[in-house]
Amino acid sequence: MKRLTFLALATLAACGTPQEQCINRNTRDLRTVDRLIAESEGNLTRGYAYETITVYEDYWRMCPGPRPAAGEPPTTPHMCLDERPVTEQRPKAIDLNEEAKKLASLKEKRKSLARQAEKVIAACKAEYPE
Repeated sequence: MKRLTFLALATLAACGTPQEQCINRNTRDLRTVDRLIAESEGNLTRGYAYETITVYEDYWRMCPGPRPAAGEPPTTPHMCLDERPVTEQRPKAIDLNEEAKKLASLKEKRKSLARQAEKVIAACKAEYPE
């Protein structure tokens, strides 16, 4: 039991200090815009985008036989066909001019979010000094 308590506490400690949690919680939009900027820059560099598609593949697996009624002999397992999802990235044509406009817009949005984040980060550091 003591080991489980120790592991739980160690896991919680690994999640970051209260200050880090506050900053992460309040700068989520900024990180999202940063990720979108990186994606858009990659699209412009490559000349195309990637789209993520989930397809389903068939595969054979062992299926248990039906549960026998009381007093009957057990049934044998058998093979049955099943599906599993497989995620693929495929190239997708994009309008490079529109992508450049989107990138410029994202960079403007990032500037305003960064200004807001400075205030939030300062507030988090004041509330949770390390």
